[in-house]
Amino acid sequence: MESITKNRQPPAVLRAMIERAYGPERVPHGEGWARELGHGWFNVAYRIRLRDGAEVVLKIAPPPGVEVLTYERGAMGIELAALELIREHTGVPVPAVDFADRGHELCDADYFFMPFIDADNLGVIEDRLPAAERDAYHERLGAANRELNSVRGTAFGPLAGPGDASWRRVFTGMFEDVLADGERRAVDLGRPYATVRAVLTEYAPALDAVVEPRLVEWDLWGGNVMVREGRIVCVIDHERAFWGDPLIEAGFTGTQLPAFGDSTAFLRGYGHGPLTENETWRRRLYCLYLVLVMVIETDYRGHTDTRQYDWARERLTEAMALFGRTGP
Repeated sequence: MESITKNRQPPAVLRAMIERAYGPERVPHGEGWARELGHGWFNVAYRIRLRDGAEVVLKIAPPPGVEVLTYERGAMGIELAALELIREHTGVPVPAVDFADRGHELCDADYFFMPFIDADNLGVIEDRLPAAERDAYHERLGAANRELNSVRGTAFGPLAGPGDASWRRVFTGMFEDVLADGERRAVDLGRPYATVRAVLTEYAPALDAVVEPRLVEWDLWGGNVMVREGRIVCVIDHERAFWGDPLIEAGFTGTQLPAFGDSTAFLRGYGHGPLTENETWRRRLYCLYLVLVMVIETDYRGHTDTRQYDWARERLTEAMALFGRTGP
């Protein structure tokens, strides 16, 4: 998927990165040893065949000259921290980190190598699967997500801090950041920014029910799940993790916005029953935040194809309607 945040590098630089990570004896010769993986929206990722035939993946963060959303700053460092937490505290399968370099000597951004996972991307194949098989995968995803959310933090907010004892303060700050990002680029929401802010102000007290910080992936959907023979073999892309409310996870989105898919199998695997009244209002706020990000990020990604923007604008209308805001 095309985005101006993708920090592509020439073969000579890729070879230098490989040498630093694996040694000169594993640097590939000739051509055809690297190809770009095209499913991501943010980082560039290459599938690389080393000289000895082993296959690895190289992820490179966006270049420093490209403006990203506020919450995306330092995203690769977040991913590395999340991977360490997940490996240490859960049994959820995630990539090993073979080598990480944040020195910016060979490249103008952070990068890291991990083994290539020989499996199918659930987001790519699920529409072709029988319903029972698709649901079984989403049940397993719900169970894995619950295990990830079992990791407790000491404060809400970024994995690296600073933390805050109040989830309301953290989430409203996240919400305001993305609105400010949109205003800075004059992104059209189809309604005044003040109208959206008013919704947050009115319903933010529901957030006070959340008192225990948990590890949250936030971006855990089918496209970040690798599967094989009925099993989840790896969960990838952890750069949006933070300490927060598990109800903000992607798997719960369809409980309020059907366009994101049926959440029934995910909820069954997670072990979560029907949402309470408080949970419903929190989840609606999280839906509103998600679709705001999806609308506004299209400008920051430099999209020339308007399909994501148009789709997300429709979802924004639906999300506002959940709060009784049906006009502009």
